[in-house]
Amino acid sequence: MKILMTGGTGLIGSTFINKFSSKYQFDVLSRQTGDLTSRFGNDAKVNVISSLNSLKNLDDYQAVINLAGEPIAEKRWSQKQKHNICHSRWNLTNQLSKLINDSTTPPNAFISGSAVGFYGRQGNETITEQWTDVYPEFSHKICKVWEEKSLLCQHKTRVCILRTGIVLDKNKGALKKMLPAFKFGLGGRFSTGTQFMSWIHIEDMVNAIDFLLNNQQCQGHFNLTAPKPVTNQEFCQILAKTLHRPNLATMPAFVLRILFGEMADLFLYGQKVIPEKLLLANFKFTHPNLQSALHHLLKS
Repeated sequence: MKILMTGGTGLIGSTFINKFSSKYQFDVLSRQTGDLTSRFGNDAKVNVISSLNSLKNLDDYQAVINLAGEPIAEKRWSQKQKHNICHSRWNLTNQLSKLINDSTTPPNAFISGSAVGFYGRQGNETITEQWTDVYPEFSHKICKVWEEKSLLCQHKTRVCILRTGIVLDKNKGALKKMLPAFKFGLGGRFSTGTQFMSWIHIEDMVNAIDFLLNNQQCQGHFNLTAPKPVTNQEFCQILAKTLHRPNLATMPAFVLRILFGEMADLFLYGQKVIPEKLLLANFKFTHPNLQSALHHLLKS
């Protein structure tokens, strides 16, 4: 199977390529046009393309995996950064949908990114893919339009949208940023710590993408989260215990507001998201609970 992938040099994309390099052939859209052997390995069948502009259609591909986008939590949300976050996702996804629509033999599947931020802040409600009472904040706006762009080609191919939670990996992403403070015994909850964190181990994340890629009955929206979300306080307690460190500190809400501005909403509010459709499709999670996930990541 030949796959066109965007976001292939990010955490999820590069992990997927490295795990399934013997199974699939990849064309990766990347501005890093140099030698990517160190990122993907010598045996990975990866070709790097710098632009989609040379493509008139996607007849040569059996699948498209679309994971690209400006990182949402790297910088304060100025108006310029909000524009970059949105349009880096919307424009590319729109372009991919158009190319699929222009194909005579379109890809069999279009796997496209989104996030649990689609639901907005939801308190203690248990959220499945059927949930429609969303909270209309910035994270919802990003995902709503992003998903709409991906569905523009649903009459030509099978579309699976990944509403992804916090992806746990010790070398990249949120967990890596949290580890230094917790290793020094300075980690702790954000504000009250009652907000839910819907997370997923990187291994389950890439396995779920592969599962959706190869199961023709799967289409529509999927929550890419572990079956057992935890509160922020529980997450911090389990992480500290895994590292054999105290869990005493607290980051007050007003400090987060000073440090991050509007982006502090990502840390102060959350969603209790359940991957109902994946479970009904009989996807098996390797790391369904946080204790085993963190132990695997940090003790291996």
